Amino acid sequence: MPRFAANLSMMFNEVPFLDRFAAARKAGFEGVEFLFPYEFPAAELRTRLKGEGLTQALFNMPPGDWAKGERGMASLPGRQAEFRESLKKALDYAAALDCRQIHCMAGLQPAGANLTTATAVYAANLAWAAEQAHPAGVRLVIEPINHRDMPGYFLNTQAQGAAIIEAIGSDRVGLQFDVYHVQITEGDITKRMEQYMPIIGHMQIADVPARNEPGTGEIGWSYVFRRMDELGYKGWVGCEYRPAGETAAGLGWRARFAG
Repeated sequence: MPRFAANLSMMFNEVPFLDRFAAARKAGFEGVEFLFPYEFPAAELRTRLKGEGLTQALFNMPPGDWAKGERGMASLPGRQAEFRESLKKALDYAAALDCRQIHCMAGLQPAGANLTTATAVYAANLAWAAEQAHPAGVRLVIEPINHRDMPGYFLNTQAQGAAIIEAIGSDRVGLQFDVYHVQITEGDITKRMEQYMPIIGHMQIADVPARNEPGTGEIGWSYVFRRMDELGYKGWVGCEYRPAGETAAGLGWRARFAG
């Protein structure tokens, strides 16, 4: 059975963020992830984690100005200095939260952007960041995101991600395989899972098309979860979905599909 981590940015929104750690533990989760921790002191987040006996599975590097629509800086020419500062901040939080993986968001490409330049910047930034993170015991992960939800995002396919990882080294950079994004962009979920399992560092789930919990859409979850086990995946599976109703009431999918 996969190890599920509650995504506290999207789940348990019935209570304030800092109370979601306790809500996740009460609901039976042993791990959590979230988008960004930087609004809160690292010490406070650590207290919540340790108080509930939870593992921090993943969080994202600072994305730039999220409120203005920015979704990462790694592929953006001219933002290298800011990218480097953001990594330092993320590594400080990772140390405090004992988190071993950080998601590095690629960013949105402006209209007319030079793809060759963006690719070179992305590769150089990732290689540098991976070298900084490795001595701290942290591996970066990169996530292909579908163009329907995030038009213009630099990284879209598993093959794109795999090529970057091969160039840098899978001990330093892993693939964040999000079943929701894979289904929308490419389909053939379990075949792609099989192909890329050697470099997958983290997985996430949500049903398609509405990004709600498993069982609300078109994906055959019993088979998907079984293949995760059969392929030997041992990492966390982040529940990065928007509950269709009250979070706890919608958790019956775990017993139905993965029990």
